[in-house]
Amino acid sequence: MDTTPQSPFFHTISAEEVASSLEVDLRDGLSDRQVAERTATYGANELREKRRTTLAEKFIAQFKDAMILILLAAAVIAGAIGEISDTVVILTIVILNATIGLVQEYRAERAVDALKRMTEPEARTRRGGHLQTIPSVQLVPGDVVSIEAGNVVTADLRLFEVADCEIDEAALTGESFTVTKQEEPLDDEELPIGDQLNMAFKGTNVTRGRALGVVVATGYQTELGKIADLLQTSGTVLTPLQHRLERFGAKLAVAILIIAAVVFFAGLLRGEEVMLMLLTAISLAVAAIPEALPAVVTISLAMGAQKMGKHNALMRRLPTVESLGSVTYICSDKTGTLTSNRMRVERIDADGTSVNSLSEIDIVSEPWQWLGRLLALSTDVSLDEHDEPLGDPTEVALYLGALDGGIRKHDIEAGFPRIAELAFDASRRAMTTLHSIDDEVAAFTKGAPEAVIPCCAKQLLSSGDEAIDRQALLQQAEEMATEGYRVLALAMRRFPHLPDCITHDCIETELVLLGLVGLIDPPRPEVPEAITACKTAGIKPVMITGDHPATASAIARRLDIASDIEVMTGTDIAALSEEEFADRVKEISVYARVSPEQKIAIVKALQKHGEFVAMTGDGVNAAPALKRATIGIGMGKKGTDVAREASDMVLLDDNFATIVHAVSEGRRIFDNIRKFIKYTMTSNAGEVWVLFLAPFIGLPLPLLPVQILWINLVTDGLPGLALSAEHKERGIMSRPPRRPEETIFSHGMWQHVVWVGLLIAALSLGAQAWAFHGGSDNWQTIVFTVLTFSQLMHVLAIRSEHESLFRIGLFSNPALIGAILLTVSLQMMIVYVPFFNGIFHTSPLSAHDLLLCMLLPLVVFVAVEMEKFAVRQGWIYS
Repeated sequence: MDTTPQSPFFHTISAEEVASSLEVDLRDGLSDRQVAERTATYGANELREKRRTTLAEKFIAQFKDAMILILLAAAVIAGAIGEISDTVVILTIVILNATIGLVQEYRAERAVDALKRMTEPEARTRRGGHLQTIPSVQLVPGDVVSIEAGNVVTADLRLFEVADCEIDEAALTGESFTVTKQEEPLDDEELPIGDQLNMAFKGTNVTRGRALGVVVATGYQTELGKIADLLQTSGTVLTPLQHRLERFGAKLAVAILIIAAVVFFAGLLRGEEVMLMLLTAISLAVAAIPEALPAVVTISLAMGAQKMGKHNALMRRLPTVESLGSVTYICSDKTGTLTSNRMRVERIDADGTSVNSLSEIDIVSEPWQWLGRLLALSTDVSLDEHDEPLGDPTEVALYLGALDGGIRKHDIEAGFPRIAELAFDASRRAMTTLHSIDDEVAAFTKGAPEAVIPCCAKQLLSSGDEAIDRQALLQQAEEMATEGYRVLALAMRRFPHLPDCITHDCIETELVLLGLVGLIDPPRPEVPEAITACKTAGIKPVMITGDHPATASAIARRLDIASDIEVMTGTDIAALSEEEFADRVKEISVYARVSPEQKIAIVKALQKHGEFVAMTGDGVNAAPALKRATIGIGMGKKGTDVAREASDMVLLDDNFATIVHAVSEGRRIFDNIRKFIKYTMTSNAGEVWVLFLAPFIGLPLPLLPVQILWINLVTDGLPGLALSAEHKERGIMSRPPRRPEETIFSHGMWQHVVWVGLLIAALSLGAQAWAFHGGSDNWQTIVFTVLTFSQLMHVLAIRSEHESLFRIGLFSNPALIGAILLTVSLQMMIVYVPFFNGIFHTSPLSAHDLLLCMLLPLVVFVAVEMEKFAVRQGWIYS
């Protein structure tokens, strides 16, 4: 279906050649027969859904994890040897963990749905010589379509008749300004879409005037459709935590199989029964797998997401919560993200003076009075019910510029009524309004300096009309443009009465220049501080925009994005090979005039260097890169549905500074998840050492699978979950991001897991040997309880990576204290309640035995506090 019409460069050929290429009469449009044929060839003008994964397929995919497969195997073996209760418990845990993974699978699907909602449902087209309104999905290449202010463009059009037409393409290209359209062909085949002035693109908004165009692309062949296709093919990447857990899971699975096999065959060689050794191997497998890890990580992330939501950062994917802590680059869209997405007058050069606003001067001299009147009266701005200005963004900016000087259009227009106007002419790049003023007529002209200044004979100063230096003024305008301003020249001419000839040639001549005005979409006031904070946290900001290079450079300098700013354009990127671009990508901090595909290329090139990349943006053009980035950040207020649906995180206040808080919170959450992993893996290591070493020192199997599951789920799970409430470590935003290659077990964690696990095992096996050889029938319950209480002492000691518990305060995390007390109560219940004795194979302990179980674990707490003291002194793990 979606084949492309003959020429992909319709902007380079005349309207007649386009019509010939598409075999259409521009006056009459297509015939019914042609419409039917093209519908069969090109299909409907819609963004069709591609096949979606079914719920069953998503559920099955959750069982591909190596640790889950080992648990399933353990459940099968346990059932085969008659341990039905163990089988039921293990399968229950596996199914619960698999269910958790189903909630994050619909982002790309919703993004495409949002793209479909963007398009106008109807289009006005000329067919068979008649203008008719049809559903936009019925448009085909060759249709002649009429667009006007207020319309959404419904297909990609080559314009052939333009009347003062301006289109807002910000959502598609990132361009701050509306684009003035023209009919004439353009020479360069490789022009970015933002510079194709004779084209109108699907999904953009007509803000002014009207135009006729011929459809050259529909559906997925439009620029918008290509983005929709990119959203479905650009793919997603694993977050840092997912990377680390995936690597950890694979290595742990191998280790589990090796240890279980060694124990199984060593037992057989000693003459142990096969069934007993199978039970031992199952126990080892269950002991080594951190069953509570997926649930605790998910709940910790959910709690973090809820907290971030209260600070205007909405998390659409839970792993995003922690991945913020690993981000090394933030590639930010300029318009609406770093800037306010609202044009403002920020420089006025008049009467030999340069000011930032009319509020800075006393408007008493004649030049400033006339300039203020021109700003107010030459616009077509209306006010809504809240007195907010509505209209073309440039004209709204001029209106507000006059308002800064206390000049309200609606207060003065009765004394200066508009009696005629010359609409904006794309070839002259200027417009004029004529106003009656007492007994004369004033013509106010505004437009591009290169169009207006040559028409000026003089300039108005406080001292009166003076000769004009056109070359100096044009150079001044050029300098303003290089600083990122959109520059307009303002001029006027006074007539004794309304001229008979009201044309551009008659009116826009012998003008008197009033001044130059510089407009810009300024940075958000809070962004510079946020960028400084990002740099302090080791995160490099990069600006990516579809805007003009001079504008991008000016904004980047204001924000201090980099000390040495080099702007790379989309054309520059296209001229480099993939390898050449990858070699340079880390040197560039500002990109301009880039396409959606190039945004993805930038993200991929950085990721090839091992960087974790965040991409912020609010437009349709940012959506594929948002999806491809490690973390995509959309804007909640001014962002498009497409960008929000493609993102991992949405800034509800559109405030770049919110990212800084989110990064800090993400680092805290990862720290706490890492503490849980340290806690649970040390606990599991203790269990594995106990099971592994017991046969070699002549002791029977110390723990049963159901007891191990209780420890892993309850003793690990409840305090582990409470660890997520720990406060931030000091200096959390002064340290660099975690490097991608950094493992979960870095900074001394694996050493801690090994030696503290051995310590817990030694205490447990010592208690077992004392009870077993002393003839106690409760020896297994003693081992079970010593292990449980040792882990509770351990969790108290690791609340901070470096600081002592007594420095951070025993009760500074009430949730953890509550979890410990609850775990102790539940342990007492399964030890002393007869019903649970049968399920967990326990028996009541004497007061003497219970005291032993409570005192031995204190050794773990003291040892870990001593370890942290050594870390603070720089003796270990440095």
